[in-house]
Amino acid sequence: MKKVLVFGASGGTGKLVVQQALEAGHHVTIVLRNPDAFTLQHPHLEIIKGNVFQQHSFEKAIKGKDVVISCLGIQKREPTTVYSEGVGNIMKAMQQENVNRIICLSAGAVIVPPNSSFTMKFITKNILQRLFRYSYADMLLMEKIISASNLNWTIIRPPWLRNSKYTGKYRTSINGHLNRPSKISRADLAHYIVNHLADEDTFKSTIELSY
Repeated sequence: MKKVLVFGASGGTGKLVVQQALEAGHHVTIVLRNPDAFTLQHPHLEIIKGNVFQQHSFEKAIKGKDVVISCLGIQKREPTTVYSEGVGNIMKAMQQENVNRIICLSAGAVIVPPNSSFTMKFITKNILQRLFRYSYADMLLMEKIISASNLNWTIIRPPWLRNSKYTGKYRTSINGHLNRPSKISRADLAHYIVNHLADEDTFKSTIELSY
């Protein structure tokens, strides 16, 4: 049983991470700007009102946790610092409280996957990286900040996220590139996160996963 703190729990992936972590027997705390919007209830779930841009609002929630998970994300295609500044604030609070383990979501399309198909390379470079250039730029800055830290970090770069069912069958690569990455369900992404909370093989590593 782990004491888990989740940011971005109201998002599609975040909700499933919380649900699967609770089902696995972990104690879960989530930090939300609007706690009333989160409908899931569980004896081992604690909901804290906070904002990643206001470090003081969640510092106490960090204390005593075994692992922090960032599923932060935005829908708008406009300049943002939610990844770099938000996760930066989380890291500062972790270091203050001597919490060392963080798992953070990025995106597969922040780079052009070298082993992907010609079509996927074209889509990534000419469509996705143009549409989401602000988000991806901030994600890369976030990755740089995390990887330069002394934390036991894991950065996960999922491909096209789908709202399909859990399968438990997917490929992964640690500090390498998968051949022809395509898509993954949020449920399987959450499964990977929850099952690697304390996996030392993923410490200080970037993970790719795909069907």
